[in-house]
Amino acid sequence: MNTFSTTTLMKYIPDVFVYIPLMGRTDISPLLLVFILFFGSTFIFWLIRTVVLVRLSALSKHTSTDIDDVFIRAVRSIRLWVYMLVSLYLALLPIPLPGIVETIVIGVVLFAVVWQAIEVAVCFIEYGAQRFLERDEDHDGIIDPNAATASSMVTLLARIALCSLGILFVLSNLGIEITSLIAGLGIGGIAVAFALQGILADLFSSFSIYFDKPFRIGDFIVVGDDMGTVERIGIKTTRIRTLEGEELVIANGELTGARVQNYKRMKERRIAFMLGITYETSAEKVRAVPGLIRAAIEAVENVRFDRAHFASYGDFALNFEVVYHVDSPDYNEYMDRQQTINLNIMDTFAAEGIEFAYPTQTVYVKK
Repeated sequence: MNTFSTTTLMKYIPDVFVYIPLMGRTDISPLLLVFILFFGSTFIFWLIRTVVLVRLSALSKHTSTDIDDVFIRAVRSIRLWVYMLVSLYLALLPIPLPGIVETIVIGVVLFAVVWQAIEVAVCFIEYGAQRFLERDEDHDGIIDPNAATASSMVTLLARIALCSLGILFVLSNLGIEITSLIAGLGIGGIAVAFALQGILADLFSSFSIYFDKPFRIGDFIVVGDDMGTVERIGIKTTRIRTLEGEELVIANGELTGARVQNYKRMKERRIAFMLGITYETSAEKVRAVPGLIRAAIEAVENVRFDRAHFASYGDFALNFEVVYHVDSPDYNEYMDRQQTINLNIMDTFAAEGIEFAYPTQTVYVKK
């Protein structure tokens, strides 16, 4: 650690002798030099940090961007004990130390500096992830809550990668051969990947859900025989609140491989239903039924009639197929409109003397 001349520094420090028991009269000027360097460098670091923060705070008041706030947060994230460790390292430079002690000091200082550098880098990575991922892509004034999850995952993966590189950097600077270590980590990584392939598949599926956006938090979806409202999209699983009220947990890998129906994305609902009238209905009234159904549907607000046709001869009824559209994706509103249409058709048929069919059989007995 004695990288520069101790004599050059010591000539500026007066000799200070004190009496120490068992040691006698001892010159403590080297120790005094250590204290001066330690507290002096600590003060200089603190002063630089304060000046930089004050300057950045003043500039941030005159800018429209928020990148300066990230710089302020990054500078503030530097811990006091990191300054003190660096100051201690500088203070011990003129002092010859045993080899093992020197290695420990360098290792601790390197670890602190690298860790703090990672924290500063993560501040900027987090800012970039939030800026480019947490956006209102639907222009509805609401940021997709799933974007926060994706942003957190990107920040987490970046932190893991930086920490791994930082540890290798520290070990390399301590004179440790890391080539075999990297090879061992590569083999171990492959083994871990095989052991955790299900978890990793769900992890990357969560990224797929975010970037592809088949659904968002708050959407009502149907997956196989299950249906409900999406409440949370996590790193491994997605939580769905079913109509019955329980929470359904589905692995992200299963969702990306399944057929998902998203009812929240509907702009309107198309409804098709069948109704049947009795065979005893006269041909004149059968011809009038499509017009009667149309009038019953068009009398309802926020509903658009499509068609009504005499579709088929059933086993016990003359079947009509009816199609209309509701100008809303809301399920409750659709049911309200369907109920009103059913009542209108019932009143109209009753007024015209048209009877609905129900399963019946006619038995002919031959004598």
